[in-house]
Amino acid sequence: MTFAETRRARSEDRRISPVFWVLLAVLGTSGWAVWSGYGGDPGVGVFLFVISGWMVSLCLHEYGHARTALHGGDTTIGAKGYLTLNPLKYTNVLFSFVLPVVFVIMGGIGLPGGAVYIERHRIRGRLRHSLISAAGPLVNVVFAAVLLTVVGAGWFEAQQSHAYQDGPPMLHSAMSGALAYLAMFQVSAALLNLLPVPGLDGYGIVEPWLSPGAKRAVEPFAPYGMLAVFALLWQPQVNRFFFDAVYAVTGLFGVGTDYIATGEYLFRFWSH
Repeated sequence: MTFAETRRARSEDRRISPVFWVLLAVLGTSGWAVWSGYGGDPGVGVFLFVISGWMVSLCLHEYGHARTALHGGDTTIGAKGYLTLNPLKYTNVLFSFVLPVVFVIMGGIGLPGGAVYIERHRIRGRLRHSLISAAGPLVNVVFAAVLLTVVGAGWFEAQQSHAYQDGPPMLHSAMSGALAYLAMFQVSAALLNLLPVPGLDGYGIVEPWLSPGAKRAVEPFAPYGMLAVFALLWQPQVNRFFFDAVYAVTGLFGVGTDYIATGEYLFRFWSH
């Protein structure tokens, strides 16, 4: 392969996928519709905005892992298509993309993804391994911080009316509610993913620093880590504690549960 062909191949490996551009287009268009009040009832617009925003964040989450792995020493990342932001390139589209979206539609939690295959033997140094695992949740943290800052500053509270068609009066604008609801999923995904449980990024952060004996002791339970977490979240007391933590984080930015309730009500337009 010539030098020119090599450069062309690298360019193709890193070219942003049309799929991601479509997601951004849906996010921008639906956001404009919600803000401008186009179409009257903003429910469908809020739904599309939150779903497309969540899908964009999933792509960026996996991109964070991949990009950090590339700089950490795994030069195979580009050839796998992970730098194109195309969710169809993930090793498991169902667990990394489909199920997280289904959970959002069901009104659940921000289900952590995690389906970029990194050739860890190419990475040298425990710190690099930890940074690769931390990069994904950090994307969710930044995403949430930006959204919550905007909502907490009241940038979108000047919308013309909070009384929506065929619905009760809302305390906040549709755009503020949509942003807050999307931010809630980012916070929940970050908190879940940072748990030091096998199968989650939190364990990937601490695992390089464990002794060989500790790693061997954890290994038999690794396939069941996420199942155990979600089984616990089904328990009302644990679920309440978890969401109290989520709302405590959003509250730090001046975004109370009333903002999130507005977004959730509009998002679930089919139920009213």
